[in-house]
Amino acid sequence: MTNKLSSRLQGILLVILATIFWSTSSILINLIYQEIDIPAVSLAFWRDLSTLFTLLLGILILRPKLLYVKWNDLPWLLAMGAISIGLFHVLWNTSVVLLGASIATVVQSNAPIFVTIIAWLLFREALTAKKIGAVILSVTGTILCSGVISSTGQPVTLFGIVIGVIGACAYGSYALFGKKIVGSYNPWTIMLYIFAFATLVLLPFQIGKPYPWPVEPKVMAYFTSLILISTIGGFSIFTMALNRLQASVASITATSEIVFATISAYIILGERLDLWQILGAILVISGVVLVSLPNGKTKVNGRSSPRH
Repeated sequence: MTNKLSSRLQGILLVILATIFWSTSSILINLIYQEIDIPAVSLAFWRDLSTLFTLLLGILILRPKLLYVKWNDLPWLLAMGAISIGLFHVLWNTSVVLLGASIATVVQSNAPIFVTIIAWLLFREALTAKKIGAVILSVTGTILCSGVISSTGQPVTLFGIVIGVIGACAYGSYALFGKKIVGSYNPWTIMLYIFAFATLVLLPFQIGKPYPWPVEPKVMAYFTSLILISTIGGFSIFTMALNRLQASVASITATSEIVFATISAYIILGERLDLWQILGAILVISGVVLVSLPNGKTKVNGRSSPRH
């Protein structure tokens, strides 16, 4: 019981660390868009391609054996790369442009609902009252924390909402697909293959488009940070966490990203942190605490065992 609880706590802490890294993504993408005009598909392609080359170079130098995977696992890696990375990055970039960063983040926060329901249907993960309550707290918190209620920004379009919802589903699928293979491979192996497949999927959409070069040094600094911190750092840590947590728990805990994103936007971009956002942050943290609490115990063959 103690070992399982310790592993669960480690998983929760890893997800929170991953969200800290991920929370830099919207900030860096906004900074990039302020400096250059680049299509959402192109930014996603160059992000995934650069991540792929960085991972490949590191693995070839340090641990070439990590290149090996089984043929029957390739479909899962393809699904993760095509949907959870390639499609998600395009939709995320597009939703930020159409809706603005705050509303795009709100729509993406529906990912835990998608993950929890699908994990219940496919993997028979228990849909407990605690998980449902955590989802409600987290989603409500993200809505308040994003500043939508007090915002007078650009109008929301139906097309933008649809793009955002599909993006949330793509984002949530990472935890679902990842649960099938995280126990079999090193996280760096999984990262390498999913970004390779993501790059291949996006390549046809990049053909014929101009190269975004040259760019100012500060844009290159933003892009490099997007690769090393937001992408490699965030996804590798989250992949490690999936080996310790249920997909639904990992996804719900990942909604804590909104707290760190709001704080980063306040410090870096000077965005106002009002009372609604503070209340939203409290609700998100409450949801994370709720889903992190240990489960009760049930009797199995006369002995106590944790519920899962």
